[in-house]
Amino acid sequence: QAQLMESGGGLVQSGGSLRLSCVASGSINRINDMGWYRQAPGKEREPVAIITSDSATRYADSVKGRFTISRDNAKSTMWLQIDSLKPEDTAVYYCTAAIKTRFGVPFRDYWGQGTQVTVSS
Repeated sequence: QAQLMESGGGLVQSGGSLRLSCVASGSINRINDMGWYRQAPGKEREPVAIITSDSATRYADSVKGRFTISRDNAKSTMWLQIDSLKPEDTAVYYCTAAIKTRFGVPFRDYWGQGTQVTVSS
């Protein structure tokens, strides 16, 4: 089994910044795509940013130019740098990764428990 653990959330004023981290641990043979999703109160979970194993990135239109996703494959770690925060960015942020736990086993999507980001106006 593999696990994902997020950290770095918190309460920040509008215009501020946060850096979220996601560390994969446990039985890991290979990690493919990784990404960040968020879920605001009363809304569905939505994709925020995706990064492939060779670090190609994609962003939701609402966060382009403000959020930066990155990863370190050697450390099985991914980050989300969040700048120019807005109150509408308030949500629980989840990391996800496609992980192969050993040779011959297919990739499976894993999710972290989530970290709360609250932006005050």
